Amino acid sequence: MNPLHVADYAAAAKATLAGDVLGYLDGGSGAEWTLRENTAAYQRIRLRPRVLVDVEAVDTAVDLLGSSLAAPLGVAPMAYHRLVHPDGELATVAAAGAAGALFVASMFASTDLVRMADAATGPLWMQLYWLRDRGALLDLVGRAERAGYLALVLTVDAPKVARRLRDLRSGFTLPAQVSAVNLASELMAPSHVAQAGVSAIERHSRERFDPTITWADLAWLRERTRLPLVLKGILTSADARLAVEHGVDAVVVSNHGGRQLDGVPATVDVLAEVVDAVAGALPVLVDGGVRRGTDVLKALALGAATVLVGRPVLWGLAHSGAAGAEHVLTLLREELEEAMALCGRPTTADVDRSVLG
Repeated sequence: MNPLHVADYAAAAKATLAGDVLGYLDGGSGAEWTLRENTAAYQRIRLRPRVLVDVEAVDTAVDLLGSSLAAPLGVAPMAYHRLVHPDGELATVAAAGAAGALFVASMFASTDLVRMADAATGPLWMQLYWLRDRGALLDLVGRAERAGYLALVLTVDAPKVARRLRDLRSGFTLPAQVSAVNLASELMAPSHVAQAGVSAIERHSRERFDPTITWADLAWLRERTRLPLVLKGILTSADARLAVEHGVDAVVVSNHGGRQLDGVPATVDVLAEVVDAVAGALPVLVDGGVRRGTDVLKALALGAATVLVGRPVLWGLAHSGAAGAEHVLTLLREELEEAMALCGRPTTADVDRSVLG
């Protein structure tokens, strides 16, 4: 049967992917409470439609940091797309472009960043972790600039990598043919070493990520790049205000898809707090738990500028390559368009908190 909903792609991935790969993709940290809450929280939010509104033409388009998107959708940064399909990021970046969506490439992409840029037909951002080796970090920033990436997304919620029991139980290790090709091979070597009861990804991250960085270090990076800087991993009003004070260009409300600190709130539950704290000074994006177009509408109503989608895109990729990933994004856009019409909101500018109730 042809998939009709994101859940159909999730079921197909569960049936076809190897157990350790599926555990890495779908798993969270700790007891996976936050992982479950990300989706459950959207189900607790209710919509209240307005009627007798002309919705013959519904426009889902938005502008984000100077780029036009067909809908407020983007592909969240996720590592190693080639784990689930041999075309990897070349397929997902093509899918994002075809769907009119943003694509955020991971520092740990399994495809060369220049090849991704060459395949892109839409806006492309580069995600970073702060490495202990600042020379390696700056090398990646410079290559992204030269390749035409439009922004840098610094993940700030992973000074250390949380325990992910599914990976520990499987001893998850990257296969030889999949690697973070944009980083030097010596930086990636621990990711390929199998050890019982140990996640190779966790060990590698512990060795390479710099847990000492603070807000003061942002100036160092700002001085060395012309690209806008986006912080991913903001969950409090206090940090949102600090982002504004430090001249950040956008923030992403994110809990790393439930893969970092277990027990933090669902992202949609703190979205309004962050939006109110920045008071229009910068755009606020959100990720985590989006499975339906109505979820996108709820996030927009709470003030999100764009919603980043993670696992569902990789489920689509696993199912049918670029076509599956594009279909996931298209489904979400079509469901959003339908929900906007049924709520009496013909444009994204008409979506505000009065939609909720």
